[in-house]
Amino acid sequence: MSAYEPRLYRAVMEAGDLETFNVTVRETDLTIRAERDLSEEALRLVTAVREDLETFLDRWPVARDSFVPLEVPESAPSIVRRMADAGAIAGVGPMAAVAGAVAEDVGRGLMAYSRTVIIENGGDVFMTSTQPRSVVLFAGESPLSGKVAFVVRPPQMPIGVCTSAGTVGHSTSLGRADAAVVFAPDAAIADAVATGLGNRVHSGADIEAALDWALSLPQVTGAAVVVGERIGIRGAVELAPAGSGQGVE
Repeated sequence: MSAYEPRLYRAVMEAGDLETFNVTVRETDLTIRAERDLSEEALRLVTAVREDLETFLDRWPVARDSFVPLEVPESAPSIVRRMADAGAIAGVGPMAAVAGAVAEDVGRGLMAYSRTVIIENGGDVFMTSTQPRSVVLFAGESPLSGKVAFVVRPPQMPIGVCTSAGTVGHSTSLGRADAAVVFAPDAAIADAVATGLGNRVHSGADIEAALDWALSLPQVTGAAVVVGERIGIRGAVELAPAGSGQGVE
């Protein structure tokens, strides 16, 4: 797993109507919103997920470093199998799906305690809510960063909203997009496809073809790409000015 880096953009996230708390276990650093403070429950879930991941990666280190799809044994933990399946869909390695997979596993566990659960894990979001929520775009030096939000409505949830970037952040991207954002019911798939989407964008001229690829995958419901002042969107993506709803990223 990658080394921890401070998520400075968290300082401007809106708390809204929910309790906000952080849970950190080594490199895993989650900001969580729910109807009440579920720190203890979240810590148990994160610890269990990390134990499964770390045990597997210690035995199969190739999965940690692969940039291409990789088959894993049937005996692998469920989160690892989901990561590998997501990587196969997107044409990337299993670890490209790790942040989304962890966010979703923890989020679904917390759904037993709260009707609304929003988890941000290094720019990747899993959420479910009884009311519309918005995810504020974080796109590095793009003039659109912090100015635009993606509105997500209850019929679309639970959902993963995951972001890859070639110009900002600690995750590996082979492209130069300021943000490549993918919406999918499975957050591991959203995360892996966001990586694949970002890998395809080296300039604004690549936006439309990259979006065509992302929306050709039946598991993807929407996608957006930002390069400088340009933004392309496709599928079930609703834009709004940032600050018009409950920002979560």
